[in-house]
Amino acid sequence: MSTAPSPAVDTAETPEPRNGFDRFFEITRRGSSVGAEVRGGVVTFVTMAYIVILNPIILSSGVDVDGNTLGFTQVAAVTALTAGVMTVLFGLVTRLPFAFAAGLGINSFLAVAVVGQVTWPEAMGLVVINGLIIVLLAATGLRRMIFDAVPIQLKLAITVGIGLFIAFIGFVDAGFVTSTGASSPPVGLGINGSVATVPTLIFVFTLLLTGILVARKVKGGILIGLVTGTVVAVIVEAIWNIGPKFEGDEVNPGGWGLSVPELPASLVSIPDLSLIGQVSLGSFERIGVLAALMLVFTLVFTNFFDAMGTMTGLSKEAGLADAKGDFPRIKSALIVEGVGAVAGGYASASSNTVFIESGAGIGEGARTGFANVVTGALFLVAMFFTPLVSIVPSEVAASALVIVGALMMAQIKYIDFTDFSVLLPVFLAITVMPLTYSIANGIGAGFIAWVVVRSLSGKAKEISPLLWVVAAGFVLYFARGPLETMLAG
Repeated sequence: MSTAPSPAVDTAETPEPRNGFDRFFEITRRGSSVGAEVRGGVVTFVTMAYIVILNPIILSSGVDVDGNTLGFTQVAAVTALTAGVMTVLFGLVTRLPFAFAAGLGINSFLAVAVVGQVTWPEAMGLVVINGLIIVLLAATGLRRMIFDAVPIQLKLAITVGIGLFIAFIGFVDAGFVTSTGASSPPVGLGINGSVATVPTLIFVFTLLLTGILVARKVKGGILIGLVTGTVVAVIVEAIWNIGPKFEGDEVNPGGWGLSVPELPASLVSIPDLSLIGQVSLGSFERIGVLAALMLVFTLVFTNFFDAMGTMTGLSKEAGLADAKGDFPRIKSALIVEGVGAVAGGYASASSNTVFIESGAGIGEGARTGFANVVTGALFLVAMFFTPLVSIVPSEVAASALVIVGALMMAQIKYIDFTDFSVLLPVFLAITVMPLTYSIANGIGAGFIAWVVVRSLSGKAKEISPLLWVVAAGFVLYFARGPLETMLAG
């Protein structure tokens, strides 16, 4: 897998495409094959499939201002539908292997902070507005201008930070890293400092097996690891009947975190798509224009920079980015990403955006949009097989995230650490992402530190004026809590 910061393909020496299909997706041109794209698409789906279960858990837990909730099965259906449609659309338009699904940061923000003030249809209306703004910024070229204003050192730092972030997500999902419930240290190893549960042991087994396969350059290594880990998990569950970690009010510390790996009684379910179109713009009247705009501002900033950072990291990992960090069809990619927010809001699935788990498919060899078509098709099929999708436990899927995080970490070797005015912003961008569980937070910390430290170190002329504007916007973003309190008062 290419990790160099320059394009992976020398077009002057690229073989001629075999047919129109090959030419459209640029499979041969990017040094890939149909088999590699299929494997990559399947791996991306397997590592992302948890969203069909997790997104309904998050959204259905939110009680809106009128006391209403979203139905679990309905959210599961629209989650799979929107992810499938947007993933295929992105693959066809941009020919890039970046899959889409409901963004975890935004869905949590909606369920926890937004619906306490508005209804669910009104909250989804704000998501649609957020998406339309992002589409407008991309279509006018402003989003690309902001992307181009980011120095290559920060773009590389974003890639490394995302690598650490998704590895940290993997460790947490596997129960390898847990909250201690104390102020110091806030996290620890497993249970009381030990790897003490069978699901976590299966994560370790899958991680090491996959690592060996990747190190030995076995084709399909990540997919083989995921399938093997899932089979072992199903066998273990059938023998010991471990059960879920959470069941009602009861907690089983040794249980499976998100889904129990057992064969479901029924494989097929008819999707309920009744949530589609349940949107309203009544929030501006309910809570006032200023308060509603503040919520939209938060959504736009989170959506905008999470996606920008993710696409930067994935394009680097796929070897599709040039020396400046640009990748093919970048404007189309930025526009379609905004469309994902509109589609997610309209379907009540929450904003759909590029998923960092796409890195698992890239690690398996995906380099083109055909991998997206495979992933998207599997999501559409998953609408009818929601019980079967849940067979892969999050502990097994987490192993792929750690592997990909390690691969993305390799980009750090291209960063110049000899200049402290570069080192500090880069360090903040890399570390703040996993420590705050937010790509946008890491980007914001890096941007602000870059313009402040670099400008006061005598390098102000090297900083794009647009980067100053974005950094100022991040200051408002970080201060949004007190600002919302002031507006409410």
